[in-house]
Amino acid sequence: MIYGSVCSGIEAVSVAWGPLGFRPAWFAEIDPFCSALLAHRYPYVENLGDFTAIQDIRGPIDILAAGTPCQPFSLAGRRGGLDDARGNLAIEFCRLAGRLRPRWVVWENVPGVLSSNGGRDFGAILGALAEFGFGCAWRVLDARFFGVPQRRRRVFVVGHLGDWRRAAAVLLERESLRGNPPARRKGREELAGFPGGGAGECGRHNDFDRCGTSPSMSTQEPHGGGFDASCGTPPIAFSAKDYAADAGHVAPTLRAMPHAASHANGGGQVAICIQERRADACQMERMAVRRLLPVECERMQGLPDDYTLIPYRGKPGADGPRYRAIGNSMAVPVMRWIGRRIQTVDGLRG
Repeated sequence: MIYGSVCSGIEAVSVAWGPLGFRPAWFAEIDPFCSALLAHRYPYVENLGDFTAIQDIRGPIDILAAGTPCQPFSLAGRRGGLDDARGNLAIEFCRLAGRLRPRWVVWENVPGVLSSNGGRDFGAILGALAEFGFGCAWRVLDARFFGVPQRRRRVFVVGHLGDWRRAAAVLLERESLRGNPPARRKGREELAGFPGGGAGECGRHNDFDRCGTSPSMSTQEPHGGGFDASCGTPPIAFSAKDYAADAGHVAPTLRAMPHAASHANGGGQVAICIQERRADACQMERMAVRRLLPVECERMQGLPDDYTLIPYRGKPGADGPRYRAIGNSMAVPVMRWIGRRIQTVDGLRG
C-alpha cells in the first residue's frame, strides 16, 4: 500500500509501516530538525513542506496519515481548539483528504480533542471527513498496552472512503464492544513496565523490523555506571516537575516540552528514572535519580536506538531538538497495529 504522510514529524508512520511493506509516496513537514531527519533517513522520499499548499494530486495514494498539532486540544494547554491556527490544521487535513481521495485516512491526536469546545470541535472534524465521503470510526488507545513502557493515550480516527463499516472493522475488536477488556491487556502492561534487557535491544543498527518488540527502560547509567535491575527493583519513572505524583514502573507520557508553562513537565526533561542496587555488589542498595536519555525516550516510543541522532546544522543533533521531536511523535507499535488491521480489512474488499 502507498501512503502520504502530513505533519510527518520524525515519521513514526514509516517506522511502523515499513515492515508491513507499505511505501511512502511523500512527506509533508516544516519543522527544521524533523525535516533534516527525514532527509537523512529517507533521502528518496520528497518532503512537500506545508501540506495546506498541496493542491495537485501527485499520483494516487491508498492511505493519508497525520498527527496534526495537539496543543490546541490538550487539557494542559489553553484549549483554543479549532479557533487556534494549529488546531485548524485538523480541518485542513480533512480538506486534503477530500482533494486526494485515498481509500483510507488515519488521524491521531490527544484525548482532549473529544471534549474541546464541548465536543463540537471533534464533531466538526468528523463532519468534514463525512462531507468528503469518508465513513469513520474512532477509539482511544494507550501505548502501554502495545508493548512500550509509557502511558500514552491517544485518539485514533480511521476513515474509509464510502464505508464506515470497514473503518470500524479496523479499530473495533469484538472484545472492545462487550465492555470487558481483552485478556491480554494486563499482560501487555506488565511487559511494557519491566525493563527487559538494557541498551540496544530495540532497533539496534536501525533494525526497523524489531523496533517496538523488546521494550526496555534502560537501567544503565549515562556513562557506563553500575546499576542493574537484575540485582534490584525495576526503575521508577515520573515527570520531572510534577513531584513524583505520576510515579510508576510505566513512564508518564513523553512530551515535547516547548516552554515552562505548557504543562506540569514543561521546560524540564521528559522524565526521571530511579534505580536501585549496585551491579557489582547486589547486597548494597542505593537510589539514584537521573534524566532519561534520548535513546531511552526513543525506546518508549518504539523507535530504533539513536534514530534521532542525525547530523544537524553541521554537527550531531543536540538533545533538545531530539527530546522535542520524540515527544511529538506517535507510538510506533500502535501505528503498526493499525497498519496491520488496515492491511487485513483492505484485503477483504471485493
